[in-house]
Amino acid sequence: MSAAVLDLLPTVRGRLTTGAALAPLVWFKSGGAAQWLFEPKDADDLAAFLRDLDPAVPVMALGLGSNMIVRDGGVPGVVVRLGKAFAQVERLDAVTLRCGGGASGILVSSTARDGGIGGVEFLRSIPGTVGGFVRMNGGAYGREVKDVLVDCDVVLRSGERRTLALAALGYTYRHSLLPEGAVVVSATFRGHPAEPVAIGAEMDRIAAEREASQPLRSKTGGSTFKNPAGHKAWALIDAAGCRGLTRGDAQVSEKHCNFLLNLGSATSAEIEALGEEVRETVKAHSGVTLEWEIQRVGVTA
Repeated sequence: MSAAVLDLLPTVRGRLTTGAALAPLVWFKSGGAAQWLFEPKDADDLAAFLRDLDPAVPVMALGLGSNMIVRDGGVPGVVVRLGKAFAQVERLDAVTLRCGGGASGILVSSTARDGGIGGVEFLRSIPGTVGGFVRMNGGAYGREVKDVLVDCDVVLRSGERRTLALAALGYTYRHSLLPEGAVVVSATFRGHPAEPVAIGAEMDRIAAEREASQPLRSKTGGSTFKNPAGHKAWALIDAAGCRGLTRGDAQVSEKHCNFLLNLGSATSAEIEALGEEVRETVKAHSGVTLEWEIQRVGVTA
């Protein structure tokens, strides 16, 4: 990193990289670079960095990159990626877990299983981290984060650290009122007592169902569109004749047509354009306007 660039940014104890490629960090394996990628050493490091960073510099958090299109022109400003220091999960009491913002859904649900805590099995099925679950009110198999969240600790764009209770997040379907630029560093989830064997069986059922119905071994971004009220997005897409539709190396999955795939070397522009074509086709066929569930970030090339 040049001295000129270093002069613009606060000193950190973690890792700060300029021009960091994001394609390897997201499931679609496409898109441009982050102007800066910051991997903080701990929450204090993150808070101090954001406090001292020019307020005009945009900040975006990145988890596992499973629900995201990074546009080909890259992401201006700072992308914050939470590493191992934020991936811890601890049991607070018989039914409560404290989870780092970088912890995966599999780690959270497995820790709950081992501790005899039921109710969070659905997190096994969401490919992402706690920070993303909390921001998006992630859900599957009839459960959502709002059903288990007690509170979360965030670092605001100003560097202020704050604990937000469930009610403060204003949850609706796949949406929260978490402030722009805020980074979720931990969350508390509360379940109910259950037998580990029963919890494990439910997790196995969920895993098998996902494997059978979703293209998990492909370069994808998860569920592309939100389910409109009274409809399933995949059914609308299928009825409109979009199953298997392609644009360049981007394809609507034939296995589950609410998933877009990168068959090889698709650009993010091709993937996003294919999604927009699906939206237009569904609108013309059924009159329903699909809303993106996948985040689309950055600038076009």
